[in-house]
Amino acid sequence: MPVEITWWGHATCTVRDSGVRVLTDPLFARRFAHLRRRRGAVPPPEAAEADVVLVSHLHADHLHLPSLARLPVGSRLVVPRGAGRAVPGLARLARIRRLAVTEVAPGDEVAVREGVRVRAVSARHDGRRLPFGPQRAPALGYVVQGAARTYFAGDTGLFEAMAEEVGPVDVALLPVGGWGPYLGPGHLDPERAARAAALLGPTAAVPVHYGTYWPIGMDAVRPHEFHSPGEEFARCALRLAPEVAVRVPGHGERVRLP
Repeated sequence: MPVEITWWGHATCTVRDSGVRVLTDPLFARRFAHLRRRRGAVPPPEAAEADVVLVSHLHADHLHLPSLARLPVGSRLVVPRGAGRAVPGLARLARIRRLAVTEVAPGDEVAVREGVRVRAVSARHDGRRLPFGPQRAPALGYVVQGAARTYFAGDTGLFEAMAEEVGPVDVALLPVGGWGPYLGPGHLDPERAARAAALLGPTAAVPVHYGTYWPIGMDAVRPHEFHSPGEEFARCALRLAPEVAVRVPGHGERVRLP
């Protein structure tokens, strides 16, 4: 049975495996803070429907409370351990929407449905809820284990033990950019993402976390950093991980991976 990946923009994807829908880092805003959506329509209501929703870390473009408020009542939500303490609005939202929230740390597993589990893995990224205080929660990636093993990296830098911690995977959803003209530490650019693909050795890889949001008023500042990371990742992977099949979907496009 093939795995289907729908990329809704930024780090938001729907992974369909064995009849189960897994939604990652839902961000459904046209505009938030100093960012606006520059490419792709705001995802339709059905994008919020999932058997489980995974949040990789506490940054507002990954744990976005207004987007989580669009989830159907009673949705299952998996978040980093400590998220409820660090983000009081999450606890309030969970009460109002009756969300079933599970907090996890690296190594924890959550059963979604018979035959499909989600395992949390570590990421190399700042886990704080910026800009507020010292509260921390681990930044995570997740491996969806069903008919295939699909790795959603969240936000992460490249690290030596990545392949060992993540384990064997069939599909890798890798961040290749960001929402501004410069990437700080704890991120992958196209070349580092291609090196991650070489380390992980999946059958297929899909670039995410680029080409969706951009700071207001910065349209002319390094625009290639907004437009090019997906295709640049494909070129780098051809050189550094030629055995990995790269698919570069457009916003809202669904790709089927064997």
